Amino acid sequence: MESGFMKKKEQDLFHVIHKVPCGDGPYVRAKHAQLVEKDPETAIIWFWKAINAGDRVDSALKDMAVVMKQLDRSEEAIEAIKSFRGLCPRTSQESLDNVLIDLYKKCGKVDEQIVLLKHKLKQIYLGEAFNRKPTKTARSHGKKFQVSIKQETSRILGNLAWAYMQKSNFMAAEVVYRKAQMIDPDANKALNLCHCLIKQARYDEASMVLEDVLHHKLPGSEDYKSRNRAEELSLELEMMRPGNSSLLMDLPGLSFEDDFVEALERVMNEWAPSRSRRLPIFEEISQFRDQLAC
Repeated sequence: MESGFMKKKEQDLFHVIHKVPCGDGPYVRAKHAQLVEKDPETAIIWFWKAINAGDRVDSALKDMAVVMKQLDRSEEAIEAIKSFRGLCPRTSQESLDNVLIDLYKKCGKVDEQIVLLKHKLKQIYLGEAFNRKPTKTARSHGKKFQVSIKQETSRILGNLAWAYMQKSNFMAAEVVYRKAQMIDPDANKALNLCHCLIKQARYDEASMVLEDVLHHKLPGSEDYKSRNRAEELSLELEMMRPGNSSLLMDLPGLSFEDDFVEALERVMNEWAPSRSRRLPIFEEISQFRDQLAC
């Protein structure tokens, strides 16, 4: 009796240490291959078996996509999620979208990122994000923490602005970064905003944004990477000042969807006392509307 109890205790400890669920189904075998045996190819085989058997399909699909990404099989992972997400419950669709965005980044599919990020903003506006809860539990480096709707909105806007930067659409990226900073400011988004302004030859404005990071006024300003990047941008600004006109580059053709400007305003009205009230950033956006519209 005591021997059986000790054996069960050892098994429970094994599952906790290796973060492997209990049981003997295909999903458990996939996780064992992934986390214990460190055999990603075998794990993918078992994940497929779990999906086909209906065994924790949403978890199997997400975990398989992560393993495929590690093996540089991101295109295959994208197709798998698109094909089988219909088998997953509504509550798992948001996390599947997050996995897809990471896969799109890995594959350099910027347009697809933009479409999906706008879809996530629409979900926030409709009150469908976080499965209609005010916060959600997120994980980072093995630690759990709570994320609010406002924080998530700012994060999505930051990702959207980054996607516009990849298309060299710096004016659009600037507008979205400013919006994100109004909701939940941090050093990383400020540095990206500074970069956007430099690309538009608006050096005085870029310097003002950079000052907040250099003087540690924003969360993350003291991070090693942020400090290094701030110093690099400061040097770049010095080189780009008037008198160094030979270093200026023509801006590429810019485009920014007029309907999305309106969508941004609707998202922010979630926190405005009145639907008719316009926040300052949208007054600023309106000034660029004719320039930015396709």
